[in-house]
This record gives sequence, structure tokens and C-alpha cells, in this order.
Amino acid sequence: MSTQSTHPPKPEAPRLPPAISSCQRRHTLPASEFRCLTPEDAVSAFEIEREAFISVLGVCPLYLDEIRHFLTLCPELSLGWFEEGCLVAFIIGSLWDKDRLMQESLTMHRPGGHIAHLHVLAVHCAFRQQGRGPILLWRYLHHLGSQPAVHRAALMCEDALVPFYERFGFHAMGPCAITVGSLSFTELHCSLQGHPFRRRNSGC
Repeated sequence: MSTQSTHPPKPEAPRLPPAISSCQRRHTLPASEFRCLTPEDAVSAFEIEREAFISVLGVCPLYLDEIRHFLTLCPELSLGWFEEGCLVAFIIGSLWDKDRLMQESLTMHRPGGHIAHLHVLAVHCAFRQQGRGPILLWRYLHHLGSQPAVHRAALMCEDALVPFYERFGFHAMGPCAITVGSLSFTELHCSLQGHPFRRRNSGC
């Protein structure tokens, strides 16, 4: 950040890409909103996810039918960030009932489980490098903490992303039992009991 001016000009808001700017703008739409996703949001979520993951990994954590599946069974375990009514970032999770993630946890939702399995966190390409991923993850963990049945959050990621998630209270549990094609992952868990968001304002 430049410190040459004591009154730096206000940065311009990012221009919405065509897919987003084409949304009908109404005065009743909030400029920025966080809410759980619904099955009607599935296509928008998949379009963001496909662009974010296919070019890098060649696969998506969730495909369209799987997104609809989880948003039908457990929408309360999702969180979307909307700008002027259009989805720009999201997290989708489901419940799991074993101590560690297994291959079945990729597609299953266990209503009696106490672990929230975070399947995917994705940000629209036009809104990256703005700190939205960390803000969304803090809000999501706070959202999970308000649900008494959820005691822990779990996810799997590539080794390069482990430090990012450790900033939010996740701890590496070792190699994940889940593989996707030739890809392998580290499994991370985060206890929601005594999490930092309960002790201080995260600023998010």
C-alpha cells in the first residue's frame, strides 16, 4: 500500500464481469450480503467453482448434481457472499460422523454427525486477491459455531494451502485417506470449542 498521500483516493470498486453485471439491479438488493445457499444457487456456484478448479487441478471438488444434492439436504452448512444479488464467493459443507474423512464423505451427508466437512471454498475470478476468501471462512466458522450439533470442522487440501488454513485454527491430521485421481491431500481439523472467533472480534 502506498503511504505517499495522507488522503489516498478511494479505490474504485471492481467492475462486475458480464455474467454478474447482467443480473437485474434493483434498489431492494443489498450491496453485500451473506446467506446460506439454496438449490437455486447451484448453477452460479458451479460456474465459479469450475473456473477456479478445472484450470488448476483438472477436477472440481463438487459437480453440479453434487452441489444440488448438498444444498437440498443441508443448506444450513453452506454460506454464500452476494454482491448486488449475485454470488461472488461461497463455501459448501455437509455433516460427517467419523473421526477422519473417508472416500464416502465426498458425496454423503450424515445428519447425526458432529463434524462439518468443508467440501469447497471458491471465489469468483473477478473478486480474488481482495481478501474475500479469509473473510468468508471466518464468517463460515462463526456460522458453524452457532449450530450446537457441530463440534468440529474438517477439510482436505493440497500441501501448499495448509498454512492458509492453519491461520484459522485448523491443524494438520496427516495425509487424507481420500484421493482424487492422482491427487493426494492433507486432512485438517478445527475445533469450534474455544475457537478465536468466540474470544475476539475477527474484524470480518
